[in-house]
Amino acid sequence: MVRSILLRGFDQDIANKIGEHMEGHGIRFIKQFVPTKVMIEQGMPGRLKVTAQSTDGKKTIKEEYNTVLLAIGRDACTRKIGLDKVGVKINEKTGKIPVSDEEQTNVPYIYAIGDVLKDKLELTPVAIQAGRLLARRLYAGATLKCDYINVPTTVFTPLEYGACGYSEEKAFEKFGEENIEVYHSYFWPLEWTVPSRDNNQCYAKIICNIPDNERVIGFHVLGPHAGEVTQGFATAIKCGVTKEQLDSTIGIHPVCAEVCRADSRGGSNVLQRPCPLRR
Repeated sequence: MVRSILLRGFDQDIANKIGEHMEGHGIRFIKQFVPTKVMIEQGMPGRLKVTAQSTDGKKTIKEEYNTVLLAIGRDACTRKIGLDKVGVKINEKTGKIPVSDEEQTNVPYIYAIGDVLKDKLELTPVAIQAGRLLARRLYAGATLKCDYINVPTTVFTPLEYGACGYSEEKAFEKFGEENIEVYHSYFWPLEWTVPSRDNNQCYAKIICNIPDNERVIGFHVLGPHAGEVTQGFATAIKCGVTKEQLDSTIGIHPVCAEVCRADSRGGSNVLQRPCPLRR
């Protein structure tokens, strides 16, 4: 059951492909609905009767399930720790704390890191990195700040999704659509070719900033071992890799990562066609 969209905050082109892949394997999504009540029906096994309402309030549905899992997100528990007494401002709706690019709150001598930060990723490795860098700046004379944009991350859906940098939507918003070029391609992992499994499901997308020598500002890959693929490319992105440099890199055949040299532009036909195995 999906209240609005799949994987909010991630590239929606990829998110929709994940949804389509799951639907193709028997997962049913009930979109634009939210559960309002769950009743337990005793038995062996028992049943859970779920009542849900459409987000526009016009429809109500009732269905039975044997398991209900609610993904409700997180709240920042900042309202009862005395921040108001020292003058630290928080977002009244979410409890999140706005900070500067050095994790400094509106009170100069108070800093915040981790999941309580407003408009930052809720990821443990990000919080660890931010904390280490903050300590070094405060006590060791360092100047390096945490990069909250080029953060590699993976969604462990049945078809794994790895990402680093801007989504297509965020890139358009930040730099302007006319300044963005999107390269993308489907690919067919070698281990899927013998059983002819799921062609045109795995997918890669590279987002480039045209005025900045087509510097790669977004990387997205959907397929086996996407997290492993993304971790290496994240370093290249932090170092300012360009599309030309990616294209000049010799790919390892036959691995999924070699697709990231694809140069099909947005709007072109990128469907993968099966080819005979090479000796």
